[in-house]
Amino acid sequence: RRFLSVVQLNPFPAELVKTLLNEPSSVKVDEVVRYEAGYVVCAVIAGLYLLVVPIAGLCFCCCRCRRRCGGRVKTEHKALACERGTLMAFLLLTTLVLLTGVVCAFVTNQHMHEQVDPSVEAVPEILLSLRGLVSDVPQELQAVAQQFSLPQKRVLEDLDGVGMSIGSTIHTRLRSTVYEVLASVSNLGQALQVSVDHLQALNSTLVELRKGQQDLEPAVREHRERLLALLQEPGCQGCTEAQSRAGALELGADFQKVSPVDDVLHRLRGVPEANFSSMVQEENSTFNALPILAALQTASVVKELKKVVAQRPEGLTTLAEEFPGWEAASRWSRALEEVEERSRPYLKEVQRYEKYRWILGCVLCSAVLLVVVCNLLGLNLGIWGLSAREDPSHSEAKGEAGARFLLIGAGFSFLFAAPLILLVFATFLVGGNVQTLVCQSWESKELYKFADTPGNLPPSMNLSQLLGLKKNISILLAYQQCREGAALWSVLQLNDSYDLEEHLNISQYTAKLQQELQNLKVDMKNLDLLSPAAHRDLEALQSSGIEKIHYSSFLVQIQKPVVNTNMEKLAQELEELARTQGSSVLGQQLQEEAQGLRNLYQERVLPQQSLVVSLEAQEQGSESSLSPFAQVETSGVLDKVTYLKGELPTWATSILRNESECFLTREVGYFSQYVAWVREEVTQRIATCQPLSAALDNGRVVLCDMMADPWNAFWFCLAWCTFFLIPSIIFAVKTSKYFHPIWKRLSSTSSEETQLFHIPRVTSLKL
Repeated sequence: RRFLSVVQLNPFPAELVKTLLNEPSSVKVDEVVRYEAGYVVCAVIAGLYLLVVPIAGLCFCCCRCRRRCGGRVKTEHKALACERGTLMAFLLLTTLVLLTGVVCAFVTNQHMHEQVDPSVEAVPEILLSLRGLVSDVPQELQAVAQQFSLPQKRVLEDLDGVGMSIGSTIHTRLRSTVYEVLASVSNLGQALQVSVDHLQALNSTLVELRKGQQDLEPAVREHRERLLALLQEPGCQGCTEAQSRAGALELGADFQKVSPVDDVLHRLRGVPEANFSSMVQEENSTFNALPILAALQTASVVKELKKVVAQRPEGLTTLAEEFPGWEAASRWSRALEEVEERSRPYLKEVQRYEKYRWILGCVLCSAVLLVVVCNLLGLNLGIWGLSAREDPSHSEAKGEAGARFLLIGAGFSFLFAAPLILLVFATFLVGGNVQTLVCQSWESKELYKFADTPGNLPPSMNLSQLLGLKKNISILLAYQQCREGAALWSVLQLNDSYDLEEHLNISQYTAKLQQELQNLKVDMKNLDLLSPAAHRDLEALQSSGIEKIHYSSFLVQIQKPVVNTNMEKLAQELEELARTQGSSVLGQQLQEEAQGLRNLYQERVLPQQSLVVSLEAQEQGSESSLSPFAQVETSGVLDKVTYLKGELPTWATSILRNESECFLTREVGYFSQYVAWVREEVTQRIATCQPLSAALDNGRVVLCDMMADPWNAFWFCLAWCTFFLIPSIIFAVKTSKYFHPIWKRLSSTSSEETQLFHIPRVTSLKL
């Protein structure tokens, strides 16, 4: 790359490329030559090389035929060893440089060959990715528009349960009020039933007690009078205390003084007419069935709502069709597909010619390697021959062989110099221009800047016009935005070319939905809360005067004993008196009276006492079954029932409106969320142009990194070897002279020189 930067000092030829793209016929040759001045100089050098080296080779061959070139040293002198060593060192160094170069040439040639197949295969993939980008944009827009079915589906699912939901909400909101009223009605009905039962039982017991009192009073009075007569007789002994007890033998409780309940029972006759428990249970069932009732009543409206929801807004229908570049996308997709199909045969030809280039490169590299081998063999054999020359019995064959290998290497160098320089220059011209004209400007973004400059590209290559945009876009800025993952909306600046909000306007759609929701109605006329019979029962209770019953009069009489005297104790006392009497007749009479008292107690007093106990329980039950404020409570329940029957429809309608508005807000929220998602997808995520920047980067990698770099590395290494063949030829020819036998040796009388150069006898010298 540094060498190419020296060869090509000119900047990117924007004017020349502009002329070439817009008016190819007006391109001037002198401008091309001026820009390619460095390559022209290299072409001159290559031409001189191609001319001089083969001519020199021919001359060398002619000289060799006449034994004038590549001869032998005629006279041995003092500097012979130094000259020979220097030439051998330079030849060895040159050979090592050649060896390094040819190894690098082999490696880069093979690397270039290995990179061709992946590079060729990458081209259809890059075109396919571009075609996918172009063809995916309409498909993604259609997919986004089709996603409207998701909020539609959600709204349709909500509509399936909207009636039940509204009914449940009405039920929940009114539940506490309705349950409270129904509970009051139920409690009042139960209290009414219990009170009527207790009053009836109380009245029945009171009647029995009064009847028993009427029967018991004469019997008690008769027993008292007889006992007093017996105990007052003069012969009765110790009868004073018993006489006082017998005098107290009279009725205690007088149930004639108890407040009557006949009037209340008369007013409550036939009450309760209604079965309050069954009625409340039925009203509860009716109220609890309100969600189902609401679902049935709103079914027809829900059906119409579903028809409205099933429609699709017109703007979403044309979202993809009216998107900028919709028609251009199909044209570009077809064009890229056609380019892909047409490129395949050419790519196969590239692979085939690359195979020929690889074979030629291998052959020429092998030729250079052959020169290196000849040089190394010549040096080794020559050095071996020199080391054996001191032996009187040595043979000069090794030195001769070494010299011949060196000359053979020089001959190969002359022979392959022409094809080498031709291959080097051809590959250099192509690879160098690709690197300097395309790759460097591509990497430095000069190509994008050139494309962004107005007038540089012909109208047929104007990207904005091809996409149908209203304003020009910067290719460099678009490329940078694409690398960052931006969407086509921001890259192509589609705000001015496409009114997205118009397509996302669903106000008319939601207005129809709102209009249909206003038709929702829930009728609660089936909820009576109180049946007519129950209403009459409560009105009868209200006017019965049950709260005026004086239960205190019951308590006064109940707390009194049936009989003031303990009859059993009196009977026992009479029996004891009967045993202590001196008169058997009086004792017998007292005994009979005691037994009579016991019988009266068992037959009359005990049943009366049992009735009193029952009366007490019934009085307590009757008094506790209804509060003293029963009339007020009954009036309150009746007023509340009347009020609720008038207000429940109004409350239900208000709740229905609120729920309808909440439902509409929620459902419109689904559509608004979808619209926001579409807006974000179209403007930020959908149709990301990152594949475009990736395709451009991949194209640069394929062309520059995978193809141009190894290509340039190959010709550079091969040129290295080619130009080092010249010093290799020179040093090989020069060095070969010293490996031939010397014609004359230097004689010296100096003992030192004699020691340094041993001169054998003449008879042993081989010329």
